[in-house]
Amino acid sequence: MLKIGITGQAGFVGKHLYNSVALFQEEFERVDFQKEFFDDEQKLNDFVLKCDVIVHLAAKNRHNDPQVIYDTNVGLAQKLVKSLEATSSKTHVIFSSSTQEERDNLYGKSKKEARGLLANWAKKSEGNFTGLIIPNVFGPFGHPNYNSVVATFSHKIARNETPTIDVDGDLKLIYVGELVDEILKEIRSGKSKDEVLVPHTSESKVSQILSLLEKYKEQYQNNGIIPELNSKFEVNLFNTFRCYMDIANHFPVKFTQHTDPRGAFVEVIRLNVGGQVSFSTTVPGITRGNHFHTRKIERFAVIKGKALIQLRQIGTQETHDFYLNGDEPAYVDMPVWYTHNIKNVGDEELYTIFWINEFYDPNDPDTYFENV
Repeated sequence: MLKIGITGQAGFVGKHLYNSVALFQEEFERVDFQKEFFDDEQKLNDFVLKCDVIVHLAAKNRHNDPQVIYDTNVGLAQKLVKSLEATSSKTHVIFSSSTQEERDNLYGKSKKEARGLLANWAKKSEGNFTGLIIPNVFGPFGHPNYNSVVATFSHKIARNETPTIDVDGDLKLIYVGELVDEILKEIRSGKSKDEVLVPHTSESKVSQILSLLEKYKEQYQNNGIIPELNSKFEVNLFNTFRCYMDIANHFPVKFTQHTDPRGAFVEVIRLNVGGQVSFSTTVPGITRGNHFHTRKIERFAVIKGKALIQLRQIGTQETHDFYLNGDEPAYVDMPVWYTHNIKNVGDEELYTIFWINEFYDPNDPDTYFENV
């Protein structure tokens, strides 16, 4: 079993990688990293000694003074090299660099120099090093005004703010989940490669991204419609946008009931995509679920009985509790990387309709169990 440590595990990519490594419990073991380790030689040495693989993600991306970015990123690499040398480590170090390496800016220069420092360590010590050159990364839980324009636009649009485009450039992008897959591939290969150009998986103008996010806001956030999603990129962009909504206050969304002497009619979901619809009955006191998805889009609609739906983002402690009652039919949608469940808290049988955007595939279920 490989013991994997991730510098910057609390950051955008680090959080996704840290959580994804946990999905392979028979293959990997996580070694915890805290940012203060870089300020304590003994703690950093202890961390290095525990690791078979170190993925060095810790870096500063933005600052008002570019020199601070350069000094920070080169300094972190120097500290890591010093620790690797002090411990005579033979660990496999995987470094995340950027396609900005060739640009005339201090951020790009800092990443290139840091990659060189680690590559030189590997050559001198017979260590193992892989340097990844990574395009623009986007995905859920990135910090607005820091990690990506997608994070900034999603955050603002979800809060009814109006983003502005400074330069309508062409962006070469990779979804954070796809980047994690690339990193895991390098971990499994165990081979030294000074320079690995990670391919982008999509390309878009900034204005096109903005237009899609505005469509998701209008159709999904405002009207509950699952929008047309014409590519894997659009599914990933939509799932990214959903995670920037005010989930705690947006759900549950009540349905519009049309009643007449015959009874009631409720429209459950409007789809511009396909998928699978199911329903369940649940006896009082029983809980279903306690799992999460990394890519699927899912809706729970309670039409009879009383339910408690709970959501918790993986890696956090805060739980969102939503109480639904079939007397006022309503739904809650499940964001990616949120473990969720539904419990019958009433005295009668609970009726729930489920929609998910993919047919169930037992060979690729994208369903990971974890209690809320």
